[in-house]
Amino acid sequence: MARSFSMRGVQSAADRAVQHARAWMLETEPGSRVHDVQLDPRFQHRGVDLLWELPSGEVRGIEVKGDRNATRRRYFFELVSNLEKDTPGCFLYSGADLLVYVFLSQGELHVVPMKAAREWFLPRAKEYPLKHAFTQTGAIRYTTVGAVVPVRDVAEGVPGVLRVPLKRRGGAKDAPEEVPPASESPQRQETTG
Repeated sequence: MARSFSMRGVQSAADRAVQHARAWMLETEPGSRVHDVQLDPRFQHRGVDLLWELPSGEVRGIEVKGDRNATRRRYFFELVSNLEKDTPGCFLYSGADLLVYVFLSQGELHVVPMKAAREWFLPRAKEYPLKHAFTQTGAIRYTTVGAVVPVRDVAEGVPGVLRVPLKRRGGAKDAPEEVPPASESPQRQETTG
């Protein structure tokens, strides 16, 4: 079943996801700086939304995705950005170091090493169902295609995936934790796919 989205709704989720990603980066590395390059053509074609300048001088590219679905415990790995124009999806071409995937309704931010995730996913891509999403921008409607991949599978196959609870209204949050493989996690149903 395909889903339809308005550009306004998609942009609102994206903006909130970027705010959460920025807050996490600045809290994780005090003294770092975050540069928003979403509208910079030099970075758009590279699939990089934010540049994270660490105090050491190292700069990391960050791709941010926001998911508004309240119950889904799956990633949507974008394989075709615009089906009508046959443009590749961000998951395939992004030059980002990290994919920060924000589950907005669930209050979680996941940090996924992009290169390792892509290397893990590509040989098993046919194991995962493809979903189509339609986005309306004014009079233009386009189709995005992505693989739906359970969080649990990525946690088991890709080392270094972090799950970070988002701050609650009072400002408190739990400490980030590496997402353990399902076989090691006593809270499997709660923390993974």
